[in-house]
Amino acid sequence: MLMDISSEMVHALLPVFMVTVLGAGALWVGIVEGIGEATASIVKLFSGALSDRLGRRKPLAVLGYALGAVSKPLFALAPAIGWVAAARFADRVGKGIRGAPRDALIADVTPPDQRGAAFGLRQALDTVGALLGPLLAIVLLALFAGEMRAVFWCAIVPGLAAVAVLVLFVREPASATVPAAARAGRPRFRFRDLAGIGRAFWGVALLGMVFTLARFSEAFLILRAEGVGLPLAWVPLVLVAMNLVYAGTAYPAGAFSDRVDRRTILALGLAVLIAADVVLALATDVYAVFAGIALWGLHMGLTQGLFAALVADTAPPDRRATAFGWFNLVSGVVTLFASLIAGALWQWVGAAATFWAGGAFAAAALAGLALWIARGARRAPPA
Repeated sequence: MLMDISSEMVHALLPVFMVTVLGAGALWVGIVEGIGEATASIVKLFSGALSDRLGRRKPLAVLGYALGAVSKPLFALAPAIGWVAAARFADRVGKGIRGAPRDALIADVTPPDQRGAAFGLRQALDTVGALLGPLLAIVLLALFAGEMRAVFWCAIVPGLAAVAVLVLFVREPASATVPAAARAGRPRFRFRDLAGIGRAFWGVALLGMVFTLARFSEAFLILRAEGVGLPLAWVPLVLVAMNLVYAGTAYPAGAFSDRVDRRTILALGLAVLIAADVVLALATDVYAVFAGIALWGLHMGLTQGLFAALVADTAPPDRRATAFGWFNLVSGVVTLFASLIAGALWQWVGAAATFWAGGAFAAAALAGLALWIARGARRAPPA
């Protein structure tokens, strides 16, 4: 939660900072966001495999959170778009290092019949941080007379607090640590060993890949609101509104998925995403944009924790962090293309085209999920 406060203090203002202060176009926003998310996902692959190899989760998590915290001043110092890209790269490398070990640790310590609730709760707490971060950005913008760089400097404080909490108060249970003898017999990371993760997991990864094409960066939500006339001082409200809905729905959706087929809730989430894209494509005023943003937050609450639970369900316990790493790699590479497509459409065709394309990709993912359900594939039992 603390790290999300730190990150969202920056991200709530970053798209507007790149466009209005540094003079970048929407395509550059897509490039920076896409490269950042792809970087995080690629690093997650190797951090996950390394975590399984070491049999430890916390050391890599500490390293990742620390790197995320110390990258924040680079945004404040940035004189050009290249600095922002470098800062975003460092921040996302930190996210990549910590992501898979953290999720694997959650799966390690949670009873299988409560995984949906656990990952839903984690998403909800992350989103509380993502809600508070933009609110702090609004307050600080007012205090600093609209100076965005000053807000970026302040973002380092909750980031360092997150590292302190992890170092001082989080304990890795002995049950989650693989004995040295078991690690000694474990093969090193090899691509040909991927088949051992199982076909069920790769089905989830394929679904996640198509879904991610529809889920470009939230930076374009901010640009959409700013484009219809939302004043700069209120731009962070975009992420506040989205994350308020997200935080309120992630835990109930995850808990409910422990009692029903998770794919049914995913289908509902995809339908909501299509509705969000339609509203955002047609929006002509701030009120319509915020209606679309609320729908976007609802689809996030219905889907993000469920994908993590499905990965935990379908991956073998001794390769769970590796599976999370591969899932995030696939999603991140696709996120790069999704953000590039979104930025190019925005700059060369128009804002509405970006959201129409997102709706089309979401419809394709929904069709694939419906086919999977219709073919009678059973949800894999918890590992």
